[in-house]
Amino acid sequence: MKIAVSFLTSYYSKEKTIELITKTNADFIHVDIMDGGFVNHKNTELNFEGLLENVSKPLDIHLMCFDPIIYIKKLSILNPQYITFHLEATKDIVKTIEEIKMLGIKVGMALKPNTEVNEIKPYLALVDLVLVMSVEPGAGGQEFQEMSIKKIKELKNIREENNLKYAIEVDGGINATSINMVKDVDIAVVGSYVCKSNNYQQQIDNLK
Repeated sequence: MKIAVSFLTSYYSKEKTIELITKTNADFIHVDIMDGGFVNHKNTELNFEGLLENVSKPLDIHLMCFDPIIYIKKLSILNPQYITFHLEATKDIVKTIEEIKMLGIKVGMALKPNTEVNEIKPYLALVDLVLVMSVEPGAGGQEFQEMSIKKIKELKNIREENNLKYAIEVDGGINATSINMVKDVDIAVVGSYVCKSNNYQQQIDNLK
């Protein structure tokens, strides 16, 4: 299992938090981008390009934004490994997938807690990653919702039965206890458990 660390909720500035994550053996920096419409919080005014342009770790970008296509080209200069968007955020899902792939970036689709796996099933052969939200998107520090475990198992079964290649990622309320409930995932996103601590590496070691 790989670990992606989100800098959304931290004791430190975003610059300092990113620096501290970079010094650990985390596999990705997870970048949450919110438009204030798809979710209540907004941070699209942040200069993500400036914050992340010199980061050495792979970037895993999660767009919690309507019309994700308008953000993709600008973010592509960061050369992220993944850009993930939500099914409900666009009327043209296939076009959004194609736009991301045309830029040489792997594409992910996210499932909110009330979105069923069946709703994205037609697109599973087209994507590289499925992000299972184990909390409501848009705010850090929420408790892990166990209903996400069923979705993870369902996605794993579909992948095996159909010889598909997408990675399974979980995001929300991940800590040293809840990580044991999601052993089937390929990537776990962790936020406040790491970034609201005094020792980022120790917290990641606890998860790995």
